[in-house]
Amino acid sequence: MRWFDNLFLHAGGGSGHEPAHGGFVGQGMLTAAVSGDVFTSPPVNSILAAIRAVTGPKGCLLVVTNYTGDRLNFGLAAEEAKSEGYKVEMVIVGDDCALPPTRGIAGRRGLAGTILVNKVAGAAADAGLPLEEVAEQARHASKFVGTVGVALSVCTLPGQETSDRLGLEQIELGLGIHGEPGAAVTELQPVDVVVSRVLKQILSSETRYVPITSGDRVILLTNGLGATPTMELMIATRKAVRELQLEYGIATDRVYTGSFMTSLDMQGFSISIMKSDATILQCLDSSTKAPCWPAGTNGDRQKPAKISVPAPPSCAMKSDKMLQQSRELTKEGCILEACIEAGAKEIIRIKDSLNEWDSKVGDGDCGTTMYRGAIAILDDMKKCYPMNDAAETVNEIGATVRRVMGGTTGILYDILCKAAYASLKGIKTVEAKHWANALQASIVAISKYGGAREGYRTMLDALIPASEILRERLEAGDDPLDAFIVSSEAAMTGAESTRHMQAQAGRSSYIAADKLASAPDPGAMAVAAWYRAVALSLKSMSCHSKS
Repeated sequence: MRWFDNLFLHAGGGSGHEPAHGGFVGQGMLTAAVSGDVFTSPPVNSILAAIRAVTGPKGCLLVVTNYTGDRLNFGLAAEEAKSEGYKVEMVIVGDDCALPPTRGIAGRRGLAGTILVNKVAGAAADAGLPLEEVAEQARHASKFVGTVGVALSVCTLPGQETSDRLGLEQIELGLGIHGEPGAAVTELQPVDVVVSRVLKQILSSETRYVPITSGDRVILLTNGLGATPTMELMIATRKAVRELQLEYGIATDRVYTGSFMTSLDMQGFSISIMKSDATILQCLDSSTKAPCWPAGTNGDRQKPAKISVPAPPSCAMKSDKMLQQSRELTKEGCILEACIEAGAKEIIRIKDSLNEWDSKVGDGDCGTTMYRGAIAILDDMKKCYPMNDAAETVNEIGATVRRVMGGTTGILYDILCKAAYASLKGIKTVEAKHWANALQASIVAISKYGGAREGYRTMLDALIPASEILRERLEAGDDPLDAFIVSSEAAMTGAESTRHMQAQAGRSSYIAADKLASAPDPGAMAVAAWYRAVALSLKSMSCHSKS
């Protein structure tokens, strides 16, 4: 019997954090890991492929870091897997101790403490425990761990200029692992002072994030963020061990030092502290063949298994069937094609602006992610979108963005399209009122699964005003084209208004209010841009047809 036939344990997230999570795949730890694009959660299809490939009769546990995109993508994959008959549990790890407890719906970020949770869960699974008990041990471990990071530099996203928000004599405390700004910026200080400040934050009696007090015993993990030499990490570890003992009366049972969960080329480190108990120690000490776990391997490294996984039907495969059907577009099909093209081209045009805004309030890749989706839509549009069927076309757009975009943005747009498809399905001639209903259905679905509402500084702050004005104008008997134009102006006004909002969802919720005021929410601006491009395209086609 292969080792992963017992219980499938899976972790994943965006690339750029290596060796997490692929380096921790091996007997005694993870069964599989799925990586998305840089700092972008993997798409649902990839996660599903991993579940189908290696899940045995005992089921699978998904260990997920607490980021909106990861929760949505892994959550949807789990639901689809369950519908196919698989037993699936999911554990969310949020070990960040840098931010105040009340931060909207986003919660605490998942950081390097996730690696310790993976090890505990992997050992429990390798011991043959049932899925429910493995999940419970993972949740138990996640409640006992806290992490705070510190950086001397901002990471460099591939193909983009590095942010200059940190000066040469500055450091950032309480940052995430995606290049987003930290909780505080301070002058450069000696490592002993920095470590003291980090430990104070983790063990704060005010936040009480981790139940650790004097007399307890702990596990200490010092994690490099990508460009910190091991020697410097060891210096931080030495200070942490001494201070825990002398200042807090806390002894360390185990100490791990190295690069476990990085942030590309970021200079800095994080410290994770986990409360120790007999079960956790037994799991951490159990043998594993995961190549990047620093201790306890008792033999040859496991050779990676080669598993044949059937690929889902591609757009090219679907297009063969489409070619057998008539490609002559109706008037409505031509209008829909022109609108999609206008929206996609507008996103391509504002790519750099979206990235610039996102670099101030997020991780700087919103424009790149949206650009990737827009290019794929323009490509797939000519091959496999049935333009004469509005509902099916919207459904195919969802499949396109789901395949290429990933992350929070990709899954939210996929949800948007799926809800709109359900609203439009079966309607032979789609009119303005039907599009208004589809937009409203999409908003309801996004709010349901993403948890955001108007005023949370998200894409909904553009979509909701647009929807309300569109329905109001149509019910008042306005010309549909004029109604779309006015609603697009409402979308842009709503997007611009996000400058004055405190984020309560997504990565921007980790950013201080004064920094958020420097830029609007890029997701909302993207919505307003493509929506307005579509409205103007409709108006332009109407004018040409009359002339």
